[in-house]
Amino acid sequence: MIEQKCQNYYELMADYNHWMNQKLYAICADIPDELRQKDVGAFFQSIHGTLNHLLFGDRVWMGRFMGQPFAAKIGDLLYADFDELWQQREMSDRQIIEWSRQLSDEWLSQPFCYTSGVDGKTRELPAWTLVTHMFNHQTHHRGQLTALLHQLGYAPGVTDIPWMPSLNAIE
Repeated sequence: MIEQKCQNYYELMADYNHWMNQKLYAICADIPDELRQKDVGAFFQSIHGTLNHLLFGDRVWMGRFMGQPFAAKIGDLLYADFDELWQQREMSDRQIIEWSRQLSDEWLSQPFCYTSGVDGKTRELPAWTLVTHMFNHQTHHRGQLTALLHQLGYAPGVTDIPWMPSLNAIE
């Protein structure tokens, strides 16, 4: 008999985010720091810059959602040290997982107002739209990261949700 996992979309995406970050950081740990931080013309310059931006984006959105604004600006280097960046990534991933388990349909359907750090405009959208955006943003930039890793000869393996170990394949 197959064990059924009943998760909402956001719990699934939080688990996926954590799984992928664990995989990618483990690969990145094997890359010399000089190469990890080398400007290769990526949107956020380097592998380290891309990892930094992923953490930045999550902290900005989670700060908004939890009413604890994150003060850094887009492009700021949060952590120059890879080990510290990885440790902070892990802490944020666990926060996102716990937060996703507390989401309610009522909160998700409410209007959510925020001011963009990119263009300074204030927007109001349903909370579910912005939460979906946070997870989409993660996937988008991890896709960039996997391309950078492939260019250096590192393969992250399968990155699709059905391959998450927690979803248990049928034997």
